[in-house]
Amino acid sequence: MLVVCHQWDKSLLDHTKTSKLTQLTIFVHKIGIDLGGTKIEGILLDEKYNTIQRKRIKTHQENGYDSIVKSIISLINELKAKTGEETSFGICTPGVIDANSGLVKNSNTQCLIGMPLKNDIEKALGSQIVMENDANCFALAESLLGSAKGYDVVFGVIMGTGVGGGIVINGTLHKGKTNIAGEWGHHTLRPDGNECYCGKQGCVETYISGPALEKRWLELTGKKEPLQSIVQDLFDEKAKQWKEEFLENFGTSLANVIDILDPNVIVLGGGASNIPFLYDQGKKAVYDKVFSDSIETPILKNSLGDSAGVFGACLLNR
Repeated sequence: MLVVCHQWDKSLLDHTKTSKLTQLTIFVHKIGIDLGGTKIEGILLDEKYNTIQRKRIKTHQENGYDSIVKSIISLINELKAKTGEETSFGICTPGVIDANSGLVKNSNTQCLIGMPLKNDIEKALGSQIVMENDANCFALAESLLGSAKGYDVVFGVIMGTGVGGGIVINGTLHKGKTNIAGEWGHHTLRPDGNECYCGKQGCVETYISGPALEKRWLELTGKKEPLQSIVQDLFDEKAKQWKEEFLENFGTSLANVIDILDPNVIVLGGGASNIPFLYDQGKKAVYDKVFSDSIETPILKNSLGDSAGVFGACLLNR
């Protein structure tokens, strides 16, 4: 269904003192794609955000950029075939699109860096899309539909394969002049610290992302274990050291964010957000370092789980 609205084209009034009617397409259904490091998820929603169709496929980063683009196009076309309505397209992706070049930058899915992802997908679809950083999509979804609903200034945190953040103010994404607002994962936690893929040293991401935490565990204990297993048994001295370091780094990093932004709420997402002690001991570690003798910023677990990104992608076309 194509719905046509009318609005005045004010620019024409300035030049010709006449008016002209223009047509706008109102999209009834929304397709959102969440491009992750290990999976690509797609969802088709109706106008009330009810799910019509949903599917996940593997990303297969090892097959390279072209393979990822083809997978996204195939998934979008499959979802689009489920509706006869006008459909918008939003894509949640690691990294951001450089405003000047149109190329992907700052992505921990490194085969995307320097590639015209948005342009290539638009060409294949023959339609315009909206593309946003995964942390921005997470923050938007949680602020409008999830745990942070009702808060004016929301800082959404991703702690997974990478560390990122998004800022939503009064229901609108705040992206900043160069589209990097909220990128706390790449502020320097320790000068001359761990090397980061971004080319700097000591980034937050190299200390409290899932892979960084697993790497540190291996260094301390000689055991290669997934994060979810590590946090089940933290009783011996090496385990206590690992936890203390984690809390110290987590506390310092988020305290810096609060000192600068002073959000109404922080909501945590990504695999590490499932660690229970972040919501009591972790919160205390943050509060202890904030530049205030009165700190009440809620630090909440997300309510949309790993679906926040795909819902956020749909919400880009509100």
